[in-house]
Amino acid sequence: MDYHGHSALISRSVNIMAKRTLTPAEIGEIVRSTRKATGLRQDELAGAAGVGLRFIVDLEAGKPTAQIGKVLQVLQALGCAIEITPPRAPVKP
Repeated sequence: MDYHGHSALISRSVNIMAKRTLTPAEIGEIVRSTRKATGLRQDELAGAAGVGLRFIVDLEAGKPTAQIGKVLQVLQALGCAIEITPPRAPVKP
């Protein structure tokens, strides 16, 4: 248990080495497969991440309008990491 009384989730690394933007459906699949690999039900992940069950259902279904703050909470609860790499040179209009 952590200091909030939640069970600590086992960190699991998901390596996606693509040099492109992931789609909402691909993010949803990563969340689903990682959740299942850790043996969590959707409601358990929702509780651990501090979001609602409906949010987890929608996120795993690839909902394109999911709130980024909540997505980050879910990914953190699963032990996933996001890397944002700025472009090497400024983008010119």
